[in-house]
Amino acid sequence: MVLVTGGTGLVGSHLLYFLLKKGFSVRATHRRNSNLDAVRNVFGYYTEDSDALYNKIEWVEANITDIPALEDAFQGVTQVYHSAAYISFHPRHFQKLKKANVEGTANVVNMCLKHDIQKLCHVSSIATLGSTLDGSLISEKTAWNPEEDNNVYAITKYGAEMEVWRGTQEGLEAVIVNPAVILGSGYWNSGSGAIVKMAARGNKYYTSGGVAIVDVQDVVHVMMQLMESDICNEQYILASENLHYKEMMSSIANAVGAPAPTKLVAKWKLNLLRKLDWLNSKLTGARRKLLKATVNSMYNVSFYDGSKVTEHLNFQYTPASETIERVGVNFRKK
Repeated sequence: MVLVTGGTGLVGSHLLYFLLKKGFSVRATHRRNSNLDAVRNVFGYYTEDSDALYNKIEWVEANITDIPALEDAFQGVTQVYHSAAYISFHPRHFQKLKKANVEGTANVVNMCLKHDIQKLCHVSSIATLGSTLDGSLISEKTAWNPEEDNNVYAITKYGAEMEVWRGTQEGLEAVIVNPAVILGSGYWNSGSGAIVKMAARGNKYYTSGGVAIVDVQDVVHVMMQLMESDICNEQYILASENLHYKEMMSSIANAVGAPAPTKLVAKWKLNLLRKLDWLNSKLTGARRKLLKATVNSMYNVSFYDGSKVTEHLNFQYTPASETIERVGVNFRKK
């Protein structure tokens, strides 16, 4: 039995499909208010008979901060894919982030040790890696720098990695993957799905930053290969290509049949909007739309070297153009 935490997220839902397609018995955790239909919708992008596979999932209601519920979820399990995480860049959410990402991962690691799990695959993020001084590609060897202006999400995901490495010191076999911005079908209101949705509205503006991207299917296939291999206690950046935001947004716009962005937005303008957004939040209680970490990321050029995994596995990345075209097609028929 294979256990997947965070089965209702982008990575988790695509992972569930490919695990079931390969014949694994799968149990997946979900929170009380999770949208299980979102997983069924993801399956629908792969097959017309999505219910046949979807109905094979053994769903267990278990928050990773709920130890008794996790105890039930781990019964009879041999491998664990840990993709559950809380995502926010708002400093106000630090305690929630810490509880879910750090304490939750510690709970998963402890359960793996207690139940003699064969192997754990932990889904981390490129946010846990440092930056290079000379602008060269960031690799697995680029160490986290606690003195940098790290956002709260990055801090807690780094803490989660430390819990996994702690588990390896106690005898757990584990692998960590650090995906770049993940592009995949489904979940159009969050993450990269929201970027696709914004492009489809004919967004005119772009920023000067750049980032690495990766296909969700590549992430899933690497995770499964790593779990079936003898590789353990290794960490892998998953990044197919590095793109500036104008290039990425133009490609996505073309894939969804919308005009490409043409106007560069100066950073000072977005920072002004960010301050006005903060003031509006204070006066009205409205949810913040622009955070300092978000603005900074839109103007940073952070490029990554994802070649290590291609050297260790029989694996090649899907070209970014192919990924974007497929996601665009699926968005248009959603």
